[in-house]
Amino acid sequence: MSTNSTPEVVVVTGASAGVGRATAEAFGARGARVGLIARDEEGLDGARRAVEEAGGDALVLPADVADAEAIADAAGAVEEAFGPIDVWVNNAMTAVFSPVAEMTAEEFRRVTEVTYLGYVHGTKAALDRMRPRDRGTIVQVGSALAYRGIPLQSAYCASKHAIQGFTESLRSELIHDDSAIQLTMVQLPAMNTPQFEQVRNRLPRDPRPVSPIYQPEVAARAITWAVDHDRDELWVGWPTVKSIVGNRLFPRRLDRTLAHQAWDAQMTDEPSDPDRPDNLFEPVDTDLGAHGPFDDRARQTSLTLWATTHRALVAAVGTASASLIALLAWVLLDQGDGRSG
Repeated sequence: MSTNSTPEVVVVTGASAGVGRATAEAFGARGARVGLIARDEEGLDGARRAVEEAGGDALVLPADVADAEAIADAAGAVEEAFGPIDVWVNNAMTAVFSPVAEMTAEEFRRVTEVTYLGYVHGTKAALDRMRPRDRGTIVQVGSALAYRGIPLQSAYCASKHAIQGFTESLRSELIHDDSAIQLTMVQLPAMNTPQFEQVRNRLPRDPRPVSPIYQPEVAARAITWAVDHDRDELWVGWPTVKSIVGNRLFPRRLDRTLAHQAWDAQMTDEPSDPDRPDNLFEPVDTDLGAHGPFDDRARQTSLTLWATTHRALVAAVGTASASLIALLAWVLLDQGDGRSG
C-alpha cells in the first residue's frame, strides 16, 4: 500500500483476464494507478476500461512475462507514467491439460517460462526498483497446487511448486537483509476463469476446474487484503486448506485418491475441439473478461478466507462461546446438585 496520500501504484501481470483482471479492477476501485501486463491486447484494453470505470488509472503494457527484458522495460514505463511502484502482483500463467506421456519438451519449456520464470522476471523487476527505496509489496498468486500436484496438469503444478520454493528463498534473503519489502504468496483454490477456454488441451473433453469453484473476485479480495497486511502466506478456500494439510499428513494416500478421482473431475461433458486455438505460444486476442464459463456453480465468497482475515473476531467469538458453554454446564450441574439435595 502507498505510504502517503498519493494513489498507490500497482502492476498486475496476466491482467487481461481471470484473476489478474479481477485484481486490477479491485485495485482500480481503491483509486490505484495500475500497470496492466499481458500479451492479449484486446483483453488489456478491456482491463483498462474496467480499471478506469472502477475509479483508477490504467496503463496498458503488452508484454510476454517470459521475456525478462520486456518486463523490466514495462516496470520502467509504469514508473515513468505513474511514479514509484508500490505493489507488484505476479499472476500470469499458461498450462497444458495432458498426461505427462503425451507432453512435448517444448510444451514443458513454455509453461515453465511463463508460469514460473514469468514470476521470477516480475519479482526481479519489482525488486530492482523497490530495494533502493526499501519499501513495496510483491504478491505471488499461487495455488493449492504449489503443495499438491494433480494428474493432467504436470507442467503447471511443477511451476507452482517452483514459485513456492523461489518465494521461500527470497523471503529468507529479505529477512537476512533486514528489508522492509513485503513478500506474500496467496494460495488459491479452483477459480472460474477463462483459462479453461484458452489453455492447450489434449484431453478427450473440454477442461474444467475441480469443484468447488470460486469466482475470481474472491481471489482479488484476498490479494488486496494481503497487500494491506503483513502475512507471509494466505490460504483461500477450504479446498486449499484440505489440499495443503492433507498433503502434509497423507501424501501417498492422496496420490491414490487423485489417481481415481481427478481425471473426470477435470473434464466437462463436452467433447474437445482439436482445432480450438490456445494461448500457449501466441495470445488468443479476445476480451474474455474475468469470469470463465462456470458462473452457475462458482462461489462468490469463502468462509475460510473471511475467518483467516478476521482472526481476532473469530478468536473472540470462540472464547465467548467456550465461556458460554462452561457457564451453561455449571448452571446445569448446579441445578442438578440442588435437586439431589
